[in-house]
Amino acid sequence: MIELKFKTPDAWAKGIVNAMDVFLPDHAAAEKKASSMAMTMVSHYPDRTALVTAMIELALEELSHFRSVVRLMQDRGLVLLPDEKDPYVNALRREARQGSDLYLMDRLLIAGIVESRGAERFGLIAEALPAGELKRFYDAITRSEQGHEELFLQFARRYFEPGEVQQRLDELLTAEAAIVRDLPIRLALH
Repeated sequence: MIELKFKTPDAWAKGIVNAMDVFLPDHAAAEKKASSMAMTMVSHYPDRTALVTAMIELALEELSHFRSVVRLMQDRGLVLLPDEKDPYVNALRREARQGSDLYLMDRLLIAGIVESRGAERFGLIAEALPAGELKRFYDAITRSEQGHEELFLQFARRYFEPGEVQQRLDELLTAEAAIVRDLPIRLALH
């Protein structure tokens, strides 16, 4: 499990719960991008058959989450919005090193960190929501994101020496904490 070095303030979740109609389109976009990212991994690493199989399953699961969020939106009379660049994800991706193996390791670890941050934040939302369907949905999404986080860590440890993976993970977590700390709090997942 990934231990984030910066914790999202509880006030963030309270703001989201009070502006769920603003948050849901961003959540939908994040799920769609996560599905796309998994398929990009399939395209970039076709020779890594175990990774291909896992990423296809992940893409389908993320697409299922996207469908679920869109249904929640439609029940509220909301529509999808054009995709926007995610300043958090883009800043974290800039931390990736060049070189085939280094880049793969960093992609896997960064994806795990993004999933970990998502799990943390969805969990905060679930805690802040009153009992009901939406709370159950965010509890389930939290557990799912935790599984995705572990999936990416397992592949990093499968392809690279575990000590090297842990050292790089610690470096990326330090960078991620600075990124999150420096970004303004928004009514968005990241």
